[in-house]
Amino acid sequence: MLLPRIVIDDLVRRALLEDLGHGVDVTTQSLIPPDLRGVLVMQAREDGVLAGVEVAAAAFAVFDPALVVARHRQDGARLKAGDAIVTISGNAQSILSAERVALNFMSHMSGIATNTARYVATIAGTKAAITCTRKTMPGLRAVQKYAVRMGGGRNHRFGLDDGILIKDNHIAIAGGIEPAIAAARSNAGHMVKIEVEVDTLAQLDEALNHPIDAVLLDNMRGDILREAVALVQRRKNSRNILCEASGGITFDALPAIAASGVDLISVGALTHSVQALDIGLDVTLGK
Repeated sequence: MLLPRIVIDDLVRRALLEDLGHGVDVTTQSLIPPDLRGVLVMQAREDGVLAGVEVAAAAFAVFDPALVVARHRQDGARLKAGDAIVTISGNAQSILSAERVALNFMSHMSGIATNTARYVATIAGTKAAITCTRKTMPGLRAVQKYAVRMGGGRNHRFGLDDGILIKDNHIAIAGGIEPAIAAARSNAGHMVKIEVEVDTLAQLDEALNHPIDAVLLDNMRGDILREAVALVQRRKNSRNILCEASGGITFDALPAIAASGVDLISVGALTHSVQALDIGLDVTLGK
């Protein structure tokens, strides 16, 4: 599923305006003749998974619609160091002024996709799927969650308006699990799913007495997690209740968590602790 162009253009426009400051790239305009043409090749400097091709291309197109972008790889591709990703040709000033925004987006998004693919590969062969969270950088959620998909992961809810997740503070303020679920069910439309966060087996047992769609098993590990999954299997009857493991998920703990039988493993680190993929560029100038 591609990102809508209206989302991409808005992001890159704001990023370009931020980078331009008062509207002038003083370095480029001081050094590069206005009529000089150039060619820029973005390429991987390390192995990884690609994401952000269209966002990077949009950065050049928004800055200067006359620039020509040739795509050599598509999002989701496995990259090897040295692989060419895109070539941009046209006005050299425009290329140099837009390149950092393009690289920032592609490097960041590819870093997310690469790390996600690493998590996904680790639990291959189990029923579990890796999913992201709402622990994203403000303003970048759409591209960060897209990058997770390019790495083979799944998306959790995008915002507070597309699913009900009853967490510990909701339960405390609402007066307990039962009144919290009852209030949610009475207000939820027929298309809205309800998930409940539980910390203990006792809370899980209580939540399963009510019409819910998923349980978030928070910070459960080992025998407790396996027992929680077994309890859901025994109690769900005809309901398809998803089990999600969450809370402090580390890479080393993934195999044991996936082996417990959970359906989803949500990992905040996919987006909040990403390391950018090293993507470089080579510029060839000529008239």
